[in-house]
Amino acid sequence: MNPGFAAAFAKGDPPTLAQRCLEQLPQGSDATLGILYVTEPAAIRFPQLVQELAAGTGIANWVGGVGLGLCAGGEEVYERPAAAVLTAALPNDKFRLFAPTDDPASDLPRHHAQWIEAEQPSLALVHADPRCRDLVKTTIETGLATGAFLVGGLVSHRCATPLLASAAGAKGDGLGTAGISGLMLSPDIGIATALTQGCMPIGPTRRIDEARDNVVIAIDGRPALSVFKDDIGPALAEDMRRLGNVIFAGLPVAGSDTGDYLVRNLLAIDPANGWIVLGAEVEAGDQLLFCRRDPDSARADMGRMLGQLARRLHAPPKAAVYVSCVARGVSLFDEPGVEAAAIRETFGDIPLVGFFANGEISRDRLYGHTGVLTLFT
Repeated sequence: MNPGFAAAFAKGDPPTLAQRCLEQLPQGSDATLGILYVTEPAAIRFPQLVQELAAGTGIANWVGGVGLGLCAGGEEVYERPAAAVLTAALPNDKFRLFAPTDDPASDLPRHHAQWIEAEQPSLALVHADPRCRDLVKTTIETGLATGAFLVGGLVSHRCATPLLASAAGAKGDGLGTAGISGLMLSPDIGIATALTQGCMPIGPTRRIDEARDNVVIAIDGRPALSVFKDDIGPALAEDMRRLGNVIFAGLPVAGSDTGDYLVRNLLAIDPANGWIVLGAEVEAGDQLLFCRRDPDSARADMGRMLGQLARRLHAPPKAAVYVSCVARGVSLFDEPGVEAAAIRETFGDIPLVGFFANGEISRDRLYGHTGVLTLFT
């Protein structure tokens, strides 16, 4: 157990989740912050869980959400009641919770301007509800209002109140919906984060010459479908029915020095016109690459990310939070716990909790098919 951090995990009978988590946490701890994730079947007891954990630990500050699954205790749980807890002993003035909001540009300065100006937060762990009225704008505005690098993901869209940010002294239970909430951390709290893609490029980066909304008409002076077939290769091009959940579009991130790209779904193909339809709006001049999603590619990139993080650290990390796409995990690797095992193989048996998301957040962008790992150092 790392000093200052502890983790707990329980699954099964919802009324006993809190007590079973409390039994795994150290008694008399000086922890000041709790991170709590629950699965959808446990969401009905979310308010009671927070109350019971707060009473049992003495921790007044809680942040988290309802995931589409949990990654904790070396396990993955999706459709069973489960809860995962990470507690941390951080100085009270070095972190700040912000309540669920769909207008961070106004609400964050109004409620937290003094703290943000004084501490200049370097990172914010955020949780967003997919029902937010403009999720892309809200995410960008959260980054601008906090000045922090954002990490996190999209929580369940099937629960009434999937967001949690309950700060000491605040009114209400801290639960919310249709917005974004989270935890801001001062630069005095050691943090390292990185992102792993679930796909690997299978062709060069190309230029879109003509597009209408999300329909790509021409690429590099040729019909979009012709370029697409060249890049994916003859085996897949001969049977387009095999492309589902295998081939995706990658939209390179401007200014990235790591070759970063946003993965978007391939929605349709129009053989008659030679067009392809993407799960994102694009326009002439945008860059595009095609990528393949498979377990080997995802494992290789996970290894790349973990190696990159390990080289940045001067000592083993103290704890970790991992947000993974729900299309990863057992759905991608055909066995549970692959990602958590890789993290522990690299960094040891550290306290680790996480959730499976509807989409992932890194910096101020929304990703898909990725994993976002954040280490407390």
